[in-house]
Amino acid sequence: MTVVSAQIGNTVDKRVFQNLQTSLVAFLNKRKWTNDVFETNEKIECSFLINLQSIVEPNVYKGTLTVQAGRPVYNASYLSPLINFIDNEVTFRFVEFQPIEFNENRISGNEPLAANLSALMAYYVNIILGLDYDSYSPRGGDPFFQKANLIVSAAPEGRSIAGWKPFDGQRNRYWLAENLQNARYALVHDAIYTYYRQGMDKLIENDAIAREQMLNGISMLNTLNVETPNLMIMPFFFQGKSDEIINIYKKGTAQEKSRILDLCSRLDIANASKYRQELK
Repeated sequence: MTVVSAQIGNTVDKRVFQNLQTSLVAFLNKRKWTNDVFETNEKIECSFLINLQSIVEPNVYKGTLTVQAGRPVYNASYLSPLINFIDNEVTFRFVEFQPIEFNENRISGNEPLAANLSALMAYYVNIILGLDYDSYSPRGGDPFFQKANLIVSAAPEGRSIAGWKPFDGQRNRYWLAENLQNARYALVHDAIYTYYRQGMDKLIENDAIAREQMLNGISMLNTLNVETPNLMIMPFFFQGKSDEIINIYKKGTAQEKSRILDLCSRLDIANASKYRQELK
């Protein structure tokens, strides 16, 4: 957990932001987010970076939140990206030495802007857990996506708060949770499980089978994209994955390269030219 305050200048004592960072680390690590017991080496590798950009009013800050998490690949030291996302709608109140609190039964808390910070962090923790569990067992992440949806439904409301409503944009917390909970898009979960558990985890054992399964997973996403174009989950899935996919399929057959190039050029449009250049 990192808090960057370079854009704020010297109008606020930097110790406030150090205290914010310390409080957030404690909030994330000391809270029990799941009933499952994890060994230290099983804990999910993730990072949160809050980049503060402006002061809205005293003790109220606006900025961005970068969320990243990786999943270990079986029998390898490599972490495969699970999430690599920047949330541009981050506004919250923080008063030095006041605890960061989160109550699942009262998400909006006593003061919306203060509650928005803990709601944001809890939301992304559940999204990360959901993706991680999905990658190990079919539909394993459902309970966490349900929790994320509950946070969206009961999120704090206020003039400066955005990202929780469908009309706040096409790429926000509302739409991500909606895509991961909507039964019409169940193929997303099958794709995640197939890509990671049936594909990435088999790379050391049998790279040909692994590439085939990863293609199957990405083909599922293509089927969904044909049925329902422009879903948020599509660019969300591919963010941070282009290098991984290219490095794996550079070693593939001409047919595999052709198939993955065709699929990724349509689904990961931002990196289409990169795929064409590297997998020709």
